[in-house]
Amino acid sequence: MNHHLYIHFEDEHLLVVDKPTGVLSQPGRTMDGSMATQVLDAYPQATGPMLVHRLDMDTSGLMLFAKSREVHRQLQQQFEHRKIVKRYCAVLAAEPLGLGGHILLPLRLDIDNRPMQIVCFQHGKSASTLWRVEHEPQTAKTFGRRVIFTPVSGRTHQLRVHAANRLGLNAPIVGDRLYGEPAVRLMLHADRLSFNHPVTCERIKIRSDAPF
Repeated sequence: MNHHLYIHFEDEHLLVVDKPTGVLSQPGRTMDGSMATQVLDAYPQATGPMLVHRLDMDTSGLMLFAKSREVHRQLQQQFEHRKIVKRYCAVLAAEPLGLGGHILLPLRLDIDNRPMQIVCFQHGKSASTLWRVEHEPQTAKTFGRRVIFTPVSGRTHQLRVHAANRLGLNAPIVGDRLYGEPAVRLMLHADRLSFNHPVTCERIKIRSDAPF
């Protein structure tokens, strides 16, 4: 059972799976197949919505799913109160200025160029990202500078825009076909996830090494 899902953690209440790049988090208007669909097919006995949060289609990494309506509600509350921490590993196409910091750039949808997001100080929603350069293995130097992102907020394309925008790092993520240049894949992976278990109250910490 669930051979098509790469499961990092599972119990009777929830599970954490690894989403491949190129797969939707939830069904789209023009594309069939998604992680939500796969999980629902694998767990038909689950009650309520299972999907707790989303990743961009081009982003890979850890996703959290609930098996009951009550667990889903509690996990959603943890997201709202920022008790769930997500971390991402990325490779930048250019050298960023500095070794780390805090990016605060408000974002909104570019209504003339969907689904692009733009920095807008007048109408944008607040978006906050912590970042630092990672001590990288020799192999990563083939692509560019490896960095760690910890989003404080969760806006659409937040990490991608904060990396690419000249007011942010001015260094697009490698393979970003929207804000940089296309490549084999987007070099962005959700590699750490921590949350309070809604039933046991244990702090759960999951790790998924980046495949690049």
